[in-house]
Amino acid sequence: MQLTELEHVLRAAADITKEKSFVLVGSQAILLLLDTIPPSLLVSTELDLYPAMHPEKADLIDGAIGALSMFHDTHGFHADGVGPETAVMPPDWQQRQTLHYLGDLTAICPEIHDLAVSKCVAGRDKDADYVRTLLAHGLIDPAVLYARIRLLDAGRYPVQHVVEWAERRALEALKDIPSP
Repeated sequence: MQLTELEHVLRAAADITKEKSFVLVGSQAILLLLDTIPPSLLVSTELDLYPAMHPEKADLIDGAIGALSMFHDTHGFHADGVGPETAVMPPDWQQRQTLHYLGDLTAICPEIHDLAVSKCVAGRDKDADYVRTLLAHGLIDPAVLYARIRLLDAGRYPVQHVVEWAERRALEALKDIPSP
């Protein structure tokens, strides 16, 4: 996904929901977080988001511009209307969120380490690739990542297991460090 595509999805989501503010919780939020992004972090064709004030309207997004919709068929990218519970992040992530103004729309993005925490919790192969790339390019600090994971509720999430998963990605990233 490219920034222009992200903006297109946001405008379409705003038209559908009649909302002006969206929380972006998936991998492509990185488009608003960094100026220079390794191409391998931009392979996703979906933008995970929900209306900030009315998360329940995410279903409208999914139905109109989600996967396999006419929008997706036409443009080759789409939205995933998700909810606040979709991405597991530290309970205080909103204290670090950033606001990005795109015309009259506002995109709310988690700080990059908080975004990485959600990828570590999900723990899929694509999440491992994403976190490994962030680490290999020095875009996140492993110590900060581990500390943020430890902020998760251990009664709900296997915190130590998630930390160990992230530590393995950091070791793998050492092999992938780009040369200067």
